[in-house]
Amino acid sequence: MFLTQSYTDLFNDVNIHVKESAEKMKSSGSALVIIHNNRIVTESYCGKQSFATGARDVKADTQFHIASVRKTYIGFVAAYAVYNGYFSIDDPIQRHIKDPQFLAYEGITIRHLLTHTHGLRMVGGQLISEFKPGESWAYRGPSIELLTAIIKQTTGKTVANIVKEQVIDPLGLKSTEWIKMSAPHSKIADTIRDQGDPYWRKTDVVDGSDMNMYVSGKELAIWGYLHLTEGKWGGKQLVPKEIFQMATSIQTPDSTLPIHQNGFLWFVKDLNHPFNQIGDAVPKGSYQLLGYTNGALLIIPEESIVAVRMFNRYGSPEGFDYLKDIRSFGETVYHCSLKANTSI
Repeated sequence: MFLTQSYTDLFNDVNIHVKESAEKMKSSGSALVIIHNNRIVTESYCGKQSFATGARDVKADTQFHIASVRKTYIGFVAAYAVYNGYFSIDDPIQRHIKDPQFLAYEGITIRHLLTHTHGLRMVGGQLISEFKPGESWAYRGPSIELLTAIIKQTTGKTVANIVKEQVIDPLGLKSTEWIKMSAPHSKIADTIRDQGDPYWRKTDVVDGSDMNMYVSGKELAIWGYLHLTEGKWGGKQLVPKEIFQMATSIQTPDSTLPIHQNGFLWFVKDLNHPFNQIGDAVPKGSYQLLGYTNGALLIIPEESIVAVRMFNRYGSPEGFDYLKDIRSFGETVYHCSLKANTSI
């Protein structure tokens, strides 16, 4: 472990924010890990892994369902594939995908899949195009299925294979994995959800293509730190820096449009918009992904900071403003980092 621990109460406002959010969203447990200036400055584990009697305490090795935050790993693998020449970001997907819905793919490139500007949507079991590629933005599922299929076809490896080979094994990570949801182990936090939630599904597919990735708060923070250092770990260049630079810079086809700006699936801060998941105070160039379990990975390069929050609540209760909550989380992290830098 190359990161040193140097705990401080200067980030206590973030800790309070996470605890209040956990209570509002009715999560049984939470985790918060912050890395600042190459040190772990905050680590907090609260509550239980479920509401069941005798449930295990949330600990440093507790693994949370990270939902869409897993797309940071898929984005990394896509950047790895581009860097190694398996495909180009501007390849038309028709070059790699052949199926009966071929016409819906007209004009769509891998860049469109990575930036949610593809326009594909499933309606009644049929894949349709709701807008011309690059002309708008919509957060839809088909892009991930297509991306992971293209990665497997071109590299001959699955997303999970590449993440294990490039990151998990070299870093010695023990709490980062896609699991068979029919057989969770003792470190897995139960995912609390409303009965009949239409977005929830169980899967035992562990190739990295589905939403069954479970990671501990500390290991997600280490993953974020690898992005902050652009692939350096322990003084060595573990992964080519170009992969991380590509993944975390704006790749949206027309960055002048008033839409979300994305890197390789990451939300990248550019101009302030009320629909941004990153708050107005957080500086340009910061990047984040928020999951449906309300967990988030935020990186603010300007302040040399990585912040991870984890909850085990799928979706949120009625009246909970998730966008306001995640924006204020990032702004609280940022303001605390300013105080911490002033105290150095």
